[in-house]
Amino acid sequence: MTTKIYMTKIVFFGTQEFAKGILESLLNDSDFEVVGVFTQPDKPVGRKQEIQMSPVKILALEKNIPIFQPESLKNYEMPNLGADLNIVCQYGLIIPQTVLDSAKHGSINIHTSLLPKYRGASPIQSAILNGEKETGTTIMLMDSKMDHGPILMQEKITIDPDDTYLTLSDKMLPTASTLLLNTIKDYLKGIVKPQEQDHDKAILCKMFTREDGKIDFNKSAQEIYNQFRGFYVWPGVFTFFGDKRVKLLNIKPVEKKSEPGKFITENGRLFIGCADGAIEIFKLQPEGKNPMTAEAFVNGYIK
Repeated sequence: MTTKIYMTKIVFFGTQEFAKGILESLLNDSDFEVVGVFTQPDKPVGRKQEIQMSPVKILALEKNIPIFQPESLKNYEMPNLGADLNIVCQYGLIIPQTVLDSAKHGSINIHTSLLPKYRGASPIQSAILNGEKETGTTIMLMDSKMDHGPILMQEKITIDPDDTYLTLSDKMLPTASTLLLNTIKDYLKGIVKPQEQDHDKAILCKMFTREDGKIDFNKSAQEIYNQFRGFYVWPGVFTFFGDKRVKLLNIKPVEKKSEPGKFITENGRLFIGCADGAIEIFKLQPEGKNPMTAEAFVNGYIK
C-alpha cells in the first residue's frame, strides 16, 4: 500500500509577466498544488484597444487551473478552495484582511525590493530610477497594510550599470522563485520565523504614469539614463522636437558639454544636451511615425 504524500494547496494571486514566472515555479514543484488563480480582469490594450488576458491567466488556462477575475476584492466572498496558503506576486489589487485570512496559514507576498525600502507598486523601476547598485527579493507575511507585514526571508541582487527594468526582472526571477519555494517549506515546518520590519526606514514608491516618462534635460545625463532604464518597456521616455512628441527608444549617457535640451548632430549621430553631459540617441520614434535610427531622424528632420 502506497502512502499519499500531502501537497500544500496554494491559491495564487498575480497578473504580470514576473508573476507568471513565480506561478510556473510553484507548478513545477511536486510539493505544491495550485488550486486557484486570481488575476486582474482582461483589459483593452494598445491603439486598437484589443482585449488582452494577463500572462498569469494565459498560463492558468494552459494548466486548467480555476481562474477568478474580480474587479475588486472589497466585500468579496472567497470561494472555499481548501487553501493552505495564499501566494501573492504583482497582483495589482488591494487584498482585504478577510481574503488574506482565507487560507489556513495566511498569505505570503513576493516583493521585488529589500523591504522596508521601496514599498508599493513600482519597486524595480524605483530602484533603477534612483541609481541603486543593488536590490533584492523579500518574502513576507501579509497584513492589511501595503508591504507592511513581517519578513520571512530576503536575498540581494546586484543592479548592473546597464540593467533595464526588463533585464533586472529577468535576473531576479530565478532567485525569487528559489527563495520562495524554500521559504514556504521552511515556514510551514516552523524553521523560519517572521521578523518585524523597521517601519521607520520605510520608503514608498509611486505608481507611474505615461507623463512620468517626460525627460527633464536640466538633470544629469546619468539621471536621464536611469529614467530610461527604469521606464523601459513602460511607460518609456520622451521629449519634444518642435511640437511633436518623440519617444527615445535607445540612448546612452556621454561626456559632452551642451545646452540642456539642445539637439546636436555630428556626422549622422544625434545627441541631446543635459545639465551634466549629454545623451546619445540611437533609436527613436517621432509621434505618428515608425521607430527609426538616429541617422534617419537627422536626415529626415534636421538636415
